[in-house]
Order: sequence, then structure tokens, then C-alpha cells
Amino acid sequence: MPRALLSVSDKSGLVEFARGLAARGFDLVSTGGTARALEQAGLRVIGISAVTGFPEMMDGRVKTLHPLVHGGILARRGRPDDLASAAAHGITLIDLVVVNLYPFVQAAANPATPFEALIEEIDIGGPSLVRAAAKNFEDVLVVVSPADYAAVLAELDRPDGPERGFRFELARKAFAHTGRYDAAIAATLATVSAGPGGFARAAAGPLPPVLPIELQKVRDLRYGENPHQQAALYRGFGQHPGFRLLQGKELSYTNLLDLDAAARIALEFSEPAAVVIKHTNPCGAATGRSAADAYVRAREADPVAAFGGIVGLNRPIDVETAKAIVSTFIEAVTAPAVDEGARAVLGTKTNMRVVVPDGAPEDAAGAGATQAAPLVELRSILGGVLVQARDVVREAHASWPGAEGLSVVTTRQPTAEEWQALRFAWRICAHVKSNTVIFTGADRTLAIGAGQMSRVDAVRVACMKAESAGADALKGSVAASDAFFPFRDGLDAVAAAGATAVVQPGGSVRDQEVIAAANEHNLAMVFTGRRHFRH
Repeated sequence: MPRALLSVSDKSGLVEFARGLAARGFDLVSTGGTARALEQAGLRVIGISAVTGFPEMMDGRVKTLHPLVHGGILARRGRPDDLASAAAHGITLIDLVVVNLYPFVQAAANPATPFEALIEEIDIGGPSLVRAAAKNFEDVLVVVSPADYAAVLAELDRPDGPERGFRFELARKAFAHTGRYDAAIAATLATVSAGPGGFARAAAGPLPPVLPIELQKVRDLRYGENPHQQAALYRGFGQHPGFRLLQGKELSYTNLLDLDAAARIALEFSEPAAVVIKHTNPCGAATGRSAADAYVRAREADPVAAFGGIVGLNRPIDVETAKAIVSTFIEAVTAPAVDEGARAVLGTKTNMRVVVPDGAPEDAAGAGATQAAPLVELRSILGGVLVQARDVVREAHASWPGAEGLSVVTTRQPTAEEWQALRFAWRICAHVKSNTVIFTGADRTLAIGAGQMSRVDAVRVACMKAESAGADALKGSVAASDAFFPFRDGLDAVAAAGATAVVQPGGSVRDQEVIAAANEHNLAMVFTGRRHFRH
């Protein structure tokens, strides 16, 4: 009879799977708690001690590490000498290994887990069983995930048995499983220090001494930033890939960057909000009474730049919003969901990409993280990788004007209307490439000076963008700067443009000079104490 060895920490679906194996003629060999669970379900189980002739010992540390087990897994069925050795030593072949490992990751995620208990969650026999079975995948099926149980039973029912490709795919999953496990152990132990009083774990943080990175390809992309560059989308194991395409052409590398930028800004707001992105910068953003109202106001903030842009919304797309979107040329749009009626309207623009988050909206926007993934961002440079904690803006501005670190540094206090506009401007400003100065009203951008070499240049670009709306387009506006004004000339330019209030981090050695300039212009100026560069 074929023989299956089962030893799992995750027992979901175990009994049903074991019943399926028994119904197909398998003897079931098992260990510890797995054996008890199967016996309680009425299944006949051969204990591992009956195979090895040794009891499970040392609190379960030693139970499967034995030639009578590993010989049965590693024997190559096409090698007469292997089979002769197995027969000579009374080794019964094992045809299927079902193992998932001790829950080390869950234990490590709990800062209250003592170091000694953490060490006991390091599996030894499990990885050895998995690796042995995966190495001999031509003859032995290895299963590390309950998600594969149904497929394994279906493959066993094939007239010729499981296909070779299926066996190999299970082996690849098995090696990935043990690889992730070992990487998690190494990363966790890197946070442990040894001292006279014993071992101590450092407080959890987003920038650990060791950062394991294992990514799984979701799909190839047409090309990268340019046609001669290959590109693909990857995701972390157990994470969602970000966006799910509902209609339109395949997403490109730059589409995905712009969609990410659009979603991040839209999710800064609890009220209906919309943004139009070009080259990861907003060319218009607004809030409104509804998604449609917010979108039209965002588009009209800079209608020339909005042509061919990427749209982000924080509300489901309804029919009214869909009609507004298809009235002009838009490359792609992302929203939390799309109403059924709206899908038909958007479908009239067959090439327009319509995407929704694959998972929680916060995950797709980068404002949160799936499962226990850290809130970090990675960027490759020549010879290394830069890692930083993610800049989450919306939590910092929620209690304005009473937020910690926030101070009005000018003689004149902002009016209630200016406070509303400053809150809006700061949330948008943080997502524009530095150096930036932007001008807004209470609920809509008016002009954006993005990615300039100086603050004065950023103001000039913003003013140039506003010219088409008239000479007084920025009169009565507020301005936001992602970093401090190093000289008063930038502040003078903001005042000349027509702004009445400005928000900036502060922190320049010439802050007093800049504050004096603001007082001369009767501007209200707020220091946040927090910079929001975006390179």
C-alpha cells in the first residue's frame, strides 16, 4: 500500500484530506498532535515510533530524524540499488509527505514571547522532511499548504497518477516554504542581543537588522519606463498585488506607478475626493459633494494637464461619475469599487484601464500593509537597497489646528477658512515631488509647482500654471511648501502670487527672516515641524 506521512502545525482541512488519502488506499503515518487529531476523527494511524522503533523524545525535539523515515522518502524508485538498500534495512517507502512547520512566525510576531519559547518554535525535523521529499519530487509528493489538498487528491485520481509538472510545482512551493521559514528565523534572531542577564529581543520596528525579501512574480509588464526595459510586477508572499484590472489594456510599469500615486492621495481624505495624476504628480485634486463633483473639480483645476491622466477616487464609481470620466480622454482610473451601471458606461472606452484594489483599499494605496508586513518602502540604488519607513500623512494632520508640533508663527492667526484650506493643501503637498510649492483653495488645488530646484522656481511654475485661469487666479489662496523656505524670496513670491496663508515645516536658520517677511505681507504662517520630501 502507498504510505503518507502527515505532521502539521496548521490542521485546517487535515482530517478531510487524510480521509481522502485513506479512501485511496494510503497507510497514514503521523506524529504527536497530528496523530491524535486523526485518531480522534476515527482514522487508523501508524505512529512514527512504530516506524522508527524509538519513542518521540526530548519534548518532541526528536521523532522523525531517522533513516527508516528519510530512507523511505529519499529512495529513488528508478534506482535498483536504492530499492535494494531499502529492502535490506527494512525501510518502507513513503510516497507522500504532508508537513507544515512550527508556527515560528506567529510566535515571533508577539513581542511577549520569551526567547526560550521562541527557540522551541524552530522546527528541525519538519524542514528536513520537506526538503527530502522535495528533492525526491519525481517519486514523492510533498504538500506544505492546506490549499493544495484538493488538487493533490484530484491528481492521485488520474489514471497515470500525478503529472510530473504538478509534482515539480509542489516541490518548488516546498523549497519556498522552508526558505521563508529560515529567513524569518534569521531576521528575528538578528534582533536578539546576548547579555549577562540572558537574551533580549529588541523592540519591533520597521527597519530590522535583517530584512528578508522574497517576491513572487504576478505578471510580466509590456515594458518598463521605456520600451527597451523589461519589467514585471511582483508581490510579497501572502500579500495582494495591489490592483485588479476590470477593463482595458494591460497595465504598464508607469501606469502602476501613477495608479499608486493617485490612490495614495485619494485615501488622504474621508470626504469624497478625486485626483488626476501625471507622471506621479497631481495636476489637480479636489473634494466635493460626491465622487462626480470631486472628479470634475479636480479635472478642471488643470484641464490641459488632465488630458490623458490617471484618476484616483476614494468612493465607488457610480453612473454619474463614469459619465464625467468618459467625457474626456483618461488613461486609467482607480476607485474602491465600480457600480454595475457604471461599468457599462466605462466600457464605452475600451482602451481605458479601470482598476480596483486587490485587497483592502489601504493596501493598494500603500497607506497600510497586508498581514504583518512592515510599513516600509524599498528602492534600489547602485550597489544596494534603500529602505525607509513609509510617510503616512493623514494621521499627522487630523487634529489641526491643535496637532502636536503645529504652531502659528506670525502675528496674524489663520481664519477658519484658511485653516480648512491649509489642511487640504498639506495633504496634497506631501505627495508632490520635491521641491514643491502648491496653491489651493479650501477643497481644490489651484496651481502646483512640482519638482523644482528652488522654492522660488516652484512658485514661478505654479504661477505659470495658473495664468490660464486669469491674473487673479491665486488671489486669496493658501500655499504649502514641503520643506522650509531657506530665504525670504520664496515667501515673497508666495505673497506676490496672492496667497493669504502658508504652511511649511519650518526649521531654517533664517526662519525669523521668513517670519518677518510673512508679517510684512500680513500672511498667516503655520509651521508643522514635519517635512514631507518625496524624491
